[in-house]
Amino acid sequence: MTDSETIVTTGSPGRLAVRRLSLSDFRCYGEMRLEVGPRPVVLTGPNGAGKTNLLEALSFLVPGRGLRRASLADIARIGTPPGAPWAVSAQVESGPGGPVEIGTGREAGSERRVVRIEGRAARSADLADIVAALWLTPAMDRLFSEGAGGRRRFLDRLAFGVMPGHAAQAGAYEHAMRERARLLRAAREGGPRPDPSWLAALEEGMARHGIAVASARLTTAATLDRACRQGLGPFPAARLAANGDVEGWLAEGLDPSEAEERLRTALKSARPRDQAAGTTTIGPHRSDLLVRHADRDIEAGRCSTGEQKAVLVSIVLAQCRVQSETGGRVPLLLLDEVVAHLDEIRRAALFDELCALGAQSWMTGTDAPLFGGFGDRAQFFRVTEASVHPGNGV
Repeated sequence: MTDSETIVTTGSPGRLAVRRLSLSDFRCYGEMRLEVGPRPVVLTGPNGAGKTNLLEALSFLVPGRGLRRASLADIARIGTPPGAPWAVSAQVESGPGGPVEIGTGREAGSERRVVRIEGRAARSADLADIVAALWLTPAMDRLFSEGAGGRRRFLDRLAFGVMPGHAAQAGAYEHAMRERARLLRAAREGGPRPDPSWLAALEEGMARHGIAVASARLTTAATLDRACRQGLGPFPAARLAANGDVEGWLAEGLDPSEAEERLRTALKSARPRDQAAGTTTIGPHRSDLLVRHADRDIEAGRCSTGEQKAVLVSIVLAQCRVQSETGGRVPLLLLDEVVAHLDEIRRAALFDELCALGAQSWMTGTDAPLFGGFGDRAQFFRVTEASVHPGNGV
């Protein structure tokens, strides 16, 4: 088959599964259509063939900027003119209501991401009501040793599956924060002095939504901390905690309404500082996820690369278990080169756990034999030069 269209069908309905994925002018793909079943999906092939691009497309089925956090302009297929559109669409089985059609992408000349659900315009945050997804990429091998931003986004993706409405609250907070920063930045650059009443209204929204965001992160971290203590075979237990000024207020027992008032007051007091700094210096957008290797009682950032990968896998599996046991949707798992630093015992344990949980995981790798432990429990595809074929090519 060529890169213009690829069609493969296999499997039977699942609880949360992508049944059809279609791409148009997305990364290396011109037009591509892939149909799969609910079992784990293994994509193997050489570097640069387009495996990770498929995972990135799937990551746009949830709120946010995708697993690469790329700008909309960078996603359009190479060779298309500036401002060219691109699209990702999928049929998703997400519960007893039957399949749901999702579409997202960039319209020609637009700088905004467009989302449609069942053909109707929707917000990015609305996707969280249909699909939950987690991903692990090689770049996340540095998650524990680099800045807090990546860990915070990782925690938010965990919260999407545990706390209904978290995506909407986080989006509303970010929007109010950006508007406030824009007004203060304009004043710093010689523009008009911001209207105090408009700043107060934005800070009111930041306080209300910010406390909800911080509370959801605390709850998520505590829930997963308990789940990780149960142990997941050969994967190390992780200790998790949400850390930040706002989270600290709530953890100390401050009532949410009192915490809102404290944040509102802090934001008002910080206006001169924020205007001079060109950024918002207090709020849950500065929080962090703290992770420790429980058995060794050390920070995850001080662990070896293999241990850090194992800790990440343990957190993802704990998240799946929590959502399965609470009757929620087991998230889609997008695992890019996940077996690269796992030994044979941990690879086998990962495959067994994914199958037991009923998760539709999408896994990539260059070495097909490393996935042999799946046997016929997974569906295998070979990716070469933006073309997808059934079978592992071995």
